[in-house]
Amino acid sequence: MGSRLNALDRRILYAGQGSRHEMAAPGPRSNDSGTADESPCITTIVDTVADIVPKLRTAFETHRSYESEYNPSGEEMLAADVYADELLESRLGELDCVGTYASEERADPIQVGTGLSVAVDPLDGSSNLGSNNGVGTIVGIYDGDLPASGHDLVGAMYVLYGPTTTAMVATDDGVTEYLFTGGQREVLTPSVSLPETGTVYGFGGPVPEWPSAFRRYTMSVQRRLKRRYGGALVADVNQVLSHGGVFAYPSLETRPSGKLRLQFEANPIAYIVEQADGLSYQGSSSVLETEPDRLHQRTPLFVGSPEPLAELIETMGGESTPPTITTRHSPWE
Repeated sequence: MGSRLNALDRRILYAGQGSRHEMAAPGPRSNDSGTADESPCITTIVDTVADIVPKLRTAFETHRSYESEYNPSGEEMLAADVYADELLESRLGELDCVGTYASEERADPIQVGTGLSVAVDPLDGSSNLGSNNGVGTIVGIYDGDLPASGHDLVGAMYVLYGPTTTAMVATDDGVTEYLFTGGQREVLTPSVSLPETGTVYGFGGPVPEWPSAFRRYTMSVQRRLKRRYGGALVADVNQVLSHGGVFAYPSLETRPSGKLRLQFEANPIAYIVEQADGLSYQGSSSVLETEPDRLHQRTPLFVGSPEPLAELIETMGGESTPPTITTRHSPWE
């Protein structure tokens, strides 16, 4: 793409639109004592998920077989997928502030009361259970009927079941990393902020099916960043939030609309990354700008630190605009 853009002369690249907010240059992960503010409902949702983590982790040992059913996206479900979905629906559905529960494993949303809508990927990367690799849970909290825009998100979280269980919780006030243990949570990183560049990358999908522009981009990235890809979205994005860098799952020849689900995966992950001073992109704009037309809609997903995302957007045909990004709102507003 020519000379690489530095932190001071960076251009955010998006065909046809500019951005309307300014931001300070992102820095390293913060050690500030303050955590992101949570509304009472978001606090209740996060604490409820933390409380059921021990049951979910036990299910990883006892529910490893495949079911005979397929989810609405045509993917074979593990018993653990079904168990996690039923447990989350039961516990989140009984909260007074939750009105709608939707899941990647169900065809339609369920009305459980009045209040916010939650869209859940109960067990992201469940096929990794067989090889004992990382899996996760993703929760998007929308103030709106589903399917909803990313701008309707008032909070999002993901849980990573690794050697320890950690969670990234995002609100409009920022992102906090927690350790989940014994059904409780404790702060690990009060304010998560992506560095300008970072050190890792993870790209999904068969390489021969990648768009040519994305292949050109990968040749540049591979020269300076370390590959970290395990096939579970939560685990791969957590590498980026921990070290800085870029995650991508582009459109493919056999999946021109992408693989990841907008409501359950891409919107919540994009929201978390943008609230941590990063960027998201789906081929023409921020992921959060995507207008949904169905619950199980798919999308390409690119998220990460500002510099590698700016290069990606330019390489894939975005248009240079002044670097006027906000730290706490979508840069594409």
